[in-house]
Amino acid sequence: MTRPYIRKLSFTLLDSITDKDPVVQEQVCSALCSLGESQPGETLCACEEYLRQHDKLAHPYRAKVLRAMETVLSSHIHELDKDTAVIVILLASSEMTRTKELDCDWQQAASSVLVAVGKRFINQVMEEVLSRFQPGVLPHSSVLHTLASLSASNAFGMVPFLPSILSTMLPMLGMAKQDALRVVFCCALQHFSESTLEYLANLDQAPDPTVRKDTFAADIFGAYDILFHHWLQSRDAKLRLAVVSALGPMSHLLPSGKLEDQLPKLLPAVLGLYKKHSETFQISKSLGQILEAAVSVGSRTLETQLDALLVALHAQICVPVESSSPLVMSSQKEVLRCFTVLACCSPDRLLAFLLPRLDTNNERLRVGTLQILRHIINSAAAQMEVKKPFILSSMRLPLLDTNSKVKRAVVQVISAMAHHGYLEQPGGEVMVDYIVQQCALPLEESEMPGPDGEDLVADSVRAISIRTLYLVSTTVDRMNSVLWPYLLEFLTPVPFTAALTPLCRSLVHLALKRQEAGSDAFLVQYNTNANLPSPFAMTTRLLVVSSNPYLGDGRGAAALRLLKVMHRNIHPLLGQRWETTMPGLLEYLDEHTEETLSLKEWEEKLLVFLRDTLAVVSDNTWICQLSQEMCKQLPSYNGTPQEKNFLYKCIGTTLGAASSKEVVRKHLRELLETARYQEEAEQEGLACCFGICAIAHLEDTLAQLEDFVKSDVFRKSIGIFSIFKDRSEQEVERMKSSLILCYGHVAAQAPRELVLARVESDILRSMFQCFNTKVLGIKVETKDPALKLCLVRSLCMVCQAMCNSTQASSFQFSRKAELVTQMMEFIRAEPPDCLRTPIRKKAMLACTYLVNLEPVLEEQAQADVIHSCLHSVMALPPEPEGEDGTCQESLYLDTLRALEDLLTSMLQRNMTPQGLQIMVEHLSPWIKSPRGHERARALGLGACLLQFFLEHMHVSTLIPFHNLGLLIGLFAPRCADTWATTRQEAVGCVHSLLYLQLGYEGFSRDHRDDAAERLLTLKDGLVHPDPTILFHTCHSIAQVIAKRLPSDQLISLLLTMFESLGDPDKNCSRASTVMINCLLKERGNVLLEKVPEIVSVLRAKLRDTQEEHILPAAQHSIYLLASQHCEAVVSSLLGSPLPFDSHSCALWRALAMEPSLTTQVLGLLLEKMSRDVPFKESRAFLLGNAADRIATLLPLAATCALYEVLSAPSSGAVALELYPQLFVALLLRVSCTVGVQLPRNLQGKERRSASPASPARNLDPCSSAVDTLQALLLRGGNEDVLQCMELEGGWVLLKTSAGHEDGVAQLASSMAKYAGPRLPLVMKALVCTQSSVYEIQRVTSTAFLAELLSSNVVNDLMLLEPLLDNLTARLKDSSASVRRLVLRGLANIASGSPEKVRAHGPQLMTAMVGGLDDGDEAHSLVALEAMVGLARLLDLVEPWDLRLVLLHTTIRIRPFFDSEKVEFRTASIRLFGHLNKACHGDCEDVFLEQVVSGLVPLLLHLRDPQASVASACKFALCMCVPHLECAELAAAFHKYLQEGRSMHFGEFLNSTCKHLMHHFPDLLGRLVSTNLFYFKSSWDEVRAAAPMFTGFLVLHAEPEQKPQVDLDQLIAALQLLLKDPVPGVREKAAETLGRLVKFA
Repeated sequence: MTRPYIRKLSFTLLDSITDKDPVVQEQVCSALCSLGESQPGETLCACEEYLRQHDKLAHPYRAKVLRAMETVLSSHIHELDKDTAVIVILLASSEMTRTKELDCDWQQAASSVLVAVGKRFINQVMEEVLSRFQPGVLPHSSVLHTLASLSASNAFGMVPFLPSILSTMLPMLGMAKQDALRVVFCCALQHFSESTLEYLANLDQAPDPTVRKDTFAADIFGAYDILFHHWLQSRDAKLRLAVVSALGPMSHLLPSGKLEDQLPKLLPAVLGLYKKHSETFQISKSLGQILEAAVSVGSRTLETQLDALLVALHAQICVPVESSSPLVMSSQKEVLRCFTVLACCSPDRLLAFLLPRLDTNNERLRVGTLQILRHIINSAAAQMEVKKPFILSSMRLPLLDTNSKVKRAVVQVISAMAHHGYLEQPGGEVMVDYIVQQCALPLEESEMPGPDGEDLVADSVRAISIRTLYLVSTTVDRMNSVLWPYLLEFLTPVPFTAALTPLCRSLVHLALKRQEAGSDAFLVQYNTNANLPSPFAMTTRLLVVSSNPYLGDGRGAAALRLLKVMHRNIHPLLGQRWETTMPGLLEYLDEHTEETLSLKEWEEKLLVFLRDTLAVVSDNTWICQLSQEMCKQLPSYNGTPQEKNFLYKCIGTTLGAASSKEVVRKHLRELLETARYQEEAEQEGLACCFGICAIAHLEDTLAQLEDFVKSDVFRKSIGIFSIFKDRSEQEVERMKSSLILCYGHVAAQAPRELVLARVESDILRSMFQCFNTKVLGIKVETKDPALKLCLVRSLCMVCQAMCNSTQASSFQFSRKAELVTQMMEFIRAEPPDCLRTPIRKKAMLACTYLVNLEPVLEEQAQADVIHSCLHSVMALPPEPEGEDGTCQESLYLDTLRALEDLLTSMLQRNMTPQGLQIMVEHLSPWIKSPRGHERARALGLGACLLQFFLEHMHVSTLIPFHNLGLLIGLFAPRCADTWATTRQEAVGCVHSLLYLQLGYEGFSRDHRDDAAERLLTLKDGLVHPDPTILFHTCHSIAQVIAKRLPSDQLISLLLTMFESLGDPDKNCSRASTVMINCLLKERGNVLLEKVPEIVSVLRAKLRDTQEEHILPAAQHSIYLLASQHCEAVVSSLLGSPLPFDSHSCALWRALAMEPSLTTQVLGLLLEKMSRDVPFKESRAFLLGNAADRIATLLPLAATCALYEVLSAPSSGAVALELYPQLFVALLLRVSCTVGVQLPRNLQGKERRSASPASPARNLDPCSSAVDTLQALLLRGGNEDVLQCMELEGGWVLLKTSAGHEDGVAQLASSMAKYAGPRLPLVMKALVCTQSSVYEIQRVTSTAFLAELLSSNVVNDLMLLEPLLDNLTARLKDSSASVRRLVLRGLANIASGSPEKVRAHGPQLMTAMVGGLDDGDEAHSLVALEAMVGLARLLDLVEPWDLRLVLLHTTIRIRPFFDSEKVEFRTASIRLFGHLNKACHGDCEDVFLEQVVSGLVPLLLHLRDPQASVASACKFALCMCVPHLECAELAAAFHKYLQEGRSMHFGEFLNSTCKHLMHHFPDLLGRLVSTNLFYFKSSWDEVRAAAPMFTGFLVLHAEPEQKPQVDLDQLIAALQLLLKDPVPGVREKAAETLGRLVKFA
């Protein structure tokens, strides 16, 4: 029966091979392969029969079947018997040659089948194939293709057949007229030749070692004759490529003489193909094979073809490559391989051809030639050895080419030359020059460092050159003598600057090698190497380029390392010193990056290094030579201002160390005459040079500057006539700026004891002589900002030098007022809205130094200075910007520090309370500014001034600090400023003021007051922007102030703070109210007569202000008044209309602070809320239309009032007293206002209300009732209930119709958990409401009581019995919702009081089973509740009580397993699991049948689209498995069905079926038939799972269980599923059909 059965299965699957879904097609093929794995022979026969019977099956599907057969054959070829092999061979042969039209995939599949069979049955395959390969008849192209594939896959098996095949094939070649067939012939000949060569190369492993090359020579030559003389001339490009591909391996099999004869024709013909084809890989590969064959036979003909070969191959290398595809790269490699062959046999002619082509200007030709040259230098080194001079001389013109591609190629050639000794030849230095030149190329944009940190593009000319130079220097030992000391020549020329880093690195490596070789080899002989840089030039160059150390890939470290290595060549005394100093510099660079390095610090370190070096040398001649070289190199750095600036500093340092004054004057004069004054950086460098030089040569420096100022340049008139027409006005201004800066630096650096004597007489006079210009005798001040800035900077340096002088205290500076006025003019001229230049900063710094000099400035002058400077800085934008929009944060901070220094300097001249008051008065407008950044700046300055005053205060007599109150009143409200920095500074100001008061009271400076010190601890509270923390901290600050403030200062402080209530910063206004109330509380006893006035002010603010923060601040005062006038306050509140405004609400809460009054008000409001009906229904509702429920006004107003009263914390005691009545009334109020609308007049009023006094709460009836209930819970001490409801979303549910029951349940649960002692009275009040005429109130009370049963607290309070009786009585309620909630409550006993379930078991089970039959609806919610409740109770009832209802319950819930509603599926399946769990024991036998019948639905519903159903199935299965008493199955369920763990359904189902079939083989038929029912399921996932389940069952069933299954019915059902619209279902059906082979 096996064969018919396999046939049926195979045919069923094969019928689905035409499925439209590719995945299903693949699964069908996979199923066929599965059949083949088990029964390869039968499956192959079935496929053969199917294809034979279905002649009209489309080719793509036939190909799929053949591919499946090939897969089976590949895996089971050794199991195949000969008869089956013959059948398959005949089928494949037939399919392969069935049509003459070429269908690649179909015929290729058939051919592949033959090739697979041929791996074992080569003779049978060849017999069939050769039968279709008859002499005189053109074969099918697939036959040839198969022969070719067989020879490729089984060379040892095929080669013995080749002589006969070739003899048969030769006549056919002439008969083949179609180009496509000829291509196949060529492919076959190529594979035949390749397999023959493989066979001959491995004769030791071949089955017939007697086979010789001569055996094939004649036939191959015959084929060659046709291919070459006839087919190669075809117009078909594909054919020509096929021919040339075959000719390559065929040439190795040709007789030597024949090959020699054919070469004159063969080579030109192959070369000619290059012009006809764009893809040349096959041509180049074949040409290489032909050339190798020709060389191997010692061909002489090759010489005659060499020129043509070289021209063609050269052209192939030079052809532009549009892509870097592997095929293109492979073709290039094959061409170069051809050149290698030619280089080995004819090197002279090859070079004679190549080298002249280097002289061409064509980029492609030159690059290609260089590429070939590089290749043959490497691959034919022996043949090229004697040609080195010739090759070197030919590189002359390529070195001049500027093309980047040519440059890359040249560098690569030079690299190859270096490795093979070319550069040691005469002319090799030119190649080194070239490499260094390329290293010095500018960094192109494409080579800039990228975000990933790569420094260079890998194939750029510069990158390749740098790598080449380093590799040649470090790895090619023979290059040492070439490169040393030759590379030193490239250090100083400017064009090679970009190459310094690689040069230095290479030189360091070379120098170290020389040192190892000996000192004589290392020392540079300058007299024999005239082009080498001198030690002074080298030192200057390397030191200067080190000033920008990270430029050029870290040239600083490289230059310093080279300098260290070269110490013996520079000066013999430097070695030991540099060994200790140089590592520190290098380590400093290693510790930093370009971003973290301070160039100023680094330059200073280098200058220290230079000074140290000069001190060690201590040779004036050497130092003068060094300074001369430095001056000489200055023009070299015109393009690098920073380096030139540093070189100026080096010159100054070197001149300072020189002892020859004549040399110093000469160099200084030359510097002034040659400086490029238009360059700003050069101005700075020149000035620094003069300043550093003045340290040792002050007189000479000033003399040279004086001489230059008196020169003709400064006699130029800026008027109508000009002496020097060659100098522009701007250039003269720049020259003046430079000279002014020089004077400033000279003053700053000059010895302190000498500077005062030269300031007024020389330095300042000369500076202003440069600054001021006279036109026709009238002094005209320049408008050049650069000149101004230079003057201000220089004045700063001069004034600082004067202040630092040892005689400064006794010095009377006559020009002080004049200079201050000049600085103020500069400051006022600056734009107020931007920070353009450092003029402000420098001018204020100059004034700071000037203020400290004698004589003292007049008061008006001081006021002008303070006002001008404050306005210049304070009015700047919060983020100062320059003219170009760039951020000037650093400049701004420096400017602000300069202002601080100036103000403290001026305050120091008048250290009295009055002097402090004057300073603060100047700051006061800025402290009260509406702009936060101005306040922050002003407070910062104020804090600085107060701290300075405190630190420098000296009290000789006890005097009152009369303005303390005013000052504290100004600063204290700023403790709550919106700017955090302002708050911190304000506290510091108050702290300083209190200590100033203590100082004036006579306390010592080191005295520490506990109250004042507390202010510092309060600073932390001002860090946070949280207003609560801020104002609490302000209150604490006010307490400290109240404790330490003198009584006579209190009134002024309060009046100042009252003014702050209108402060533009609301935080400061709030802080004022907090501090005022605190002061009233702490010090009110001395202000008794002022209380009415204060209260009046507060009431006015409450009435007039629009700021909300005034009301909370005034509430305490209003409460004091209301407590004295209770009746008036109450009357006013009762007269307030709805909705209450914010003032009314505040007064209600104030009224609630009195407990006795609160009791009366709550009682009255409770009565009014409960007495009237909660809503009125419209007439339309009575007629049966849509309901319109309108809230009544009196209960609504009472509810709102209740909320305000209960919101006050002081109402807590009264709320506890009336808790039960309030709770029940409000809960029922909530229930009867769900969905109730406001009266129409209030709706309009609420919409129109848009004033600041509008109600903060929603006036919606239900929302207001919920809010009031929340307030009651809060006042009643049940915050936990409130929070629990909030976290679980209970309040939101309570207000919606859909979620009201859940909200009530959550409230009951929270009450039971957190407010148990209150429940007896609450429950008593609720029970009385269950007869309410409003159904919603009955539902609410039932929901609350039902949820209480879920808590054990009802048992603890002995409320269980009354509750059960009450709820059971409601089972007859007319409302289905009430009955459903009763069942839920009865089930809740399982969680609340599980120990009581047994006692009430019959009563509970009766109620639940009755609920299953409640109503006539198919999906009754009462029945759903009953199923859920039963699931909870089953584990707790007596077994006997369960047995009575077990069978009835199981039968009743079974239809719900496949319900369309997910809730019913979930509940019924979960209940089924609980029934399994509960009946372990006596009732197991009764229930086993139910378990078996439910097994298939439960397993399949694991694939239910709803996760809750799948989860219920997991639980039910785990509960069912003990009944089956199978440990392996139980273990599998435990492994896969854990809740929360992801499950691979197929893997789990496979394991389950394995154990079921192993332990319960008799269930096979029943399980399969149940699965068949679900083949028609409405859920796609379940419909796909059912055939999968069936397939796994069959997979693991024993063959003897086959009679249990109706295979015909099963196969028919699976056939239907193969037509299912869902591809996934069809896929599983096909997979299952493949598994049915088990029953074969």
